[in-house]
Formats: sequence, C-alpha cells, structure tokens
Amino acid sequence: MGGRRPDGALEADVLAVLWKSDKALMPGEVNALLGDTLAYTTVMTVLTRMWKKGLAKREPQGRGFAYRAVLSESELATQRMTDTLKAAGNRSSVLAGFVGSLSARDVRRLRRLLGELEDKPS
Repeated sequence: MGGRRPDGALEADVLAVLWKSDKALMPGEVNALLGDTLAYTTVMTVLTRMWKKGLAKREPQGRGFAYRAVLSESELATQRMTDTLKAAGNRSSVLAGFVGSLSARDVRRLRRLLGELEDKPS
C-alpha cells in the first residue's frame, strides 16, 4: 500500500522529471516517467498548480499543453534560500543554523566561493 506522499513530494518528483528532460513534456509523458500509478488527472493538476505558481511554463502542443521547468534545480534552491532569509526576523541566526548544518566539504566550498566573491572588483 503506497499511501499518501508528504506535502510537496509529488511536486518535487514532477520537477525532477522536468529537469531531466531537454524538451517540454505532456502530462502523460510526465506520468509515464514518474513510473507511478498516479491518475493522469492528478499529474495534470500538479502541473497546472506548478504553472500557476510560476514553477513551470507551458506551451501549446496539440490539443493540450506541454510543460517545462522555469528554473533549474540550483536556481530554485537559490530562490528558496533567498526567500527564507528575506522572511527571517533574525538573518544571522538563520545563516548560522544553515552554516552549522553543512558538512566539512561544503564548508570548504562555501569558503572558496566567498573568497572568489571578495576577490571580484566592485
């Protein structure tokens, strides 16, 4: 028994399918690539909601629409991180929590990226 997905999980799965494709996909194609037993209407509903949220764009194809992701995976993550910081009452605390949760490898990457930013002329 599959059960219900956690909130946002189906949207994340659909985004992953869209990111892997080099072309816009019809809802039936998304459903097939999900490899799931979802109803076509469920996938169509998720795609329509994603389009209304600005996460996907759609283009006419035949008698329906084909969908593609608006942002890449890294662009979406960046946007979400930025939105979280903007909404935070205490940005320092949020940043400290984020940096504190990073692996040693990611801390080294972050230090390198920050160094590159500091080296850029203003």
